[in-house]
Amino acid sequence: MKRFIPYLLLLLSGASLTLAFAPFGIWPLVIPAFALGIRQVIKLPHRPFLAGWVFGLGWFGAGISWVHVSIADFGGLPLVASIGLMVLLCSYLALFPALAFKLTARYFPHRLWPLALPFFWVFAEWLRSWLLSGFPWLSLGYSQIDSPLVGWAPILGETGITALLVIGASLFAVSRTKRHFTGAVVVSLALYISGFTANQHSWVAPKRQYNVAMAQGNIAQSLRWVPEQDAPTMNRYLSLTEPLWDNDLVIWPEAAVPKLEPLALDYLTQVNARAFAENTALITGIVNYNWETDEAWNNLIVLGKRTPDATTPDYQYFHNNRFAKHHLLPIGEFVPFEDWLRPLAPLFDLPMSSFARGDFQQANLVANGIHLAPAICFEIAFPRQVAANIYNATDMIITVSNDAWFGHSHGPAQHLEIARMRAVEFGRPVVRATNNGVTAFIDHKGNITARLPQFEAASLTAPVLATSGLTPYYLIQDIGVWVLVLVFFVIALWLRKRAKAW
Repeated sequence: MKRFIPYLLLLLSGASLTLAFAPFGIWPLVIPAFALGIRQVIKLPHRPFLAGWVFGLGWFGAGISWVHVSIADFGGLPLVASIGLMVLLCSYLALFPALAFKLTARYFPHRLWPLALPFFWVFAEWLRSWLLSGFPWLSLGYSQIDSPLVGWAPILGETGITALLVIGASLFAVSRTKRHFTGAVVVSLALYISGFTANQHSWVAPKRQYNVAMAQGNIAQSLRWVPEQDAPTMNRYLSLTEPLWDNDLVIWPEAAVPKLEPLALDYLTQVNARAFAENTALITGIVNYNWETDEAWNNLIVLGKRTPDATTPDYQYFHNNRFAKHHLLPIGEFVPFEDWLRPLAPLFDLPMSSFARGDFQQANLVANGIHLAPAICFEIAFPRQVAANIYNATDMIITVSNDAWFGHSHGPAQHLEIARMRAVEFGRPVVRATNNGVTAFIDHKGNITARLPQFEAASLTAPVLATSGLTPYYLIQDIGVWVLVLVFFVIALWLRKRAKAW
């Protein structure tokens, strides 16, 4: 029984990391919990891959448990099968920390882990961000959005914060004496103090303030694609928008208009004319379908005024003031090996699960003179893609989502946390419109300035301060973190070589 204790501690230390993320926000927990996990890997010198995998299983098993809500509620699978799919997903994600620990243990003694592990960890997280379309959720740096370390986000990005956490945790994990422990404390304090100091600097400048409004329809997921509910849904959004027309911009969430765009032209023409008459613009999510090519796109489109001095409405079907989602959600928006998987279960044949991809880089949406960099739902978790759609003229980031798939779980709160990190990294305010929450306004420092409660049909208006200028992270992106971990890695190689020479 005693030999299983390290594995139990690995599982618990990984699971406890969930408490560092939203909605719990116990960010100081990351370094001690991670240090405990690293310490247990060290205690299992002949099984670093297995030890890292168990740690990852606890980390993702608890952290993304919200995925099971969508599988169980909408997947049409028996409980045993839905749990099995979750185990499979978490087992796959656990391979990445396992790889990082295995490579570190294979090539470096424990005393050099604070120098070597950050490199292998960043490498594993880079793999996780794109392999099999990528799933970078729950990266450690997101947990620090409310900590002093967030000051490093405009410089090194979220991945850079992750690397700093790995350094701090590793130092505690390999501490064997009081002197080593004191050194770990000093380094960790230096990281947080330097982050706090960096956060006092503003990398961007205020540009202009806009009044922006968002409507949250709170449409039950089970009703979203029921044809009989099309008219009630569209009428609800019109009703919620009625008191909002005096704003500079009104935003509806992902697929707020539940009809295909070619079939909703009368409705869109009506909304377009109203927005134009009110001297404003409205952005909505909608699915576009091309009957000739049999392709569908998850779109954001602009209705009303493109610029304040426009004399005629800009909208017409397939006009270019639109954004097509690029990073599609596996199973939900495209099905790999669909000829095999779709017949197996309703989970693999959900409505609207066969989209075409938009381009990786697209023009900003322009609404009433406001330039917005779009990210639809899952895309906000990919900083490289968000960066590709930010330009010098970009005023703010817009992200729309439908998190009704995840019910009352902690998934929507984590999604909001990710959006907050993008705001800090790029120095742009983020406006986030959702179907049932969390709809929120985020300033360029990542602070939530206004939000709606979840699971309510409501609207919200707030001032948004657009910014100009570019952060260091935007300019160099992940080059900064790679330089950091490579320098540490080269030092580790040099120390290892010198030790062998002795």
